Amino acid sequence: MWYVYVLKSLKDKNIYIGISEDPEGRLLQHNKGMTRSTRLRRPFEIIYREESKSRVEARKREKYLKSGIGREFLKKF
Repeated sequence: MWYVYVLKSLKDKNIYIGISEDPEGRLLQHNKGMTRSTRLRRPFEIIYREESKSRVEARKREKYLKSGIGREFLKKF
């Protein structure tokens, strides 16, 4: 199973959208500073997670959530 996950920075309140087979493990990596793009925005919490059947499907959903309409959808969370 693949997941699309959305993290919210507790520092600056911005969000990060990604995909992973293990979103909880990725959250730990983000919070340990192992991801360059999020290192300075730590700590994070997962605010949204969605299951996908394949990596391709998860990637399509990730792209949607990164779009303007997708970000409007995420404002609910």
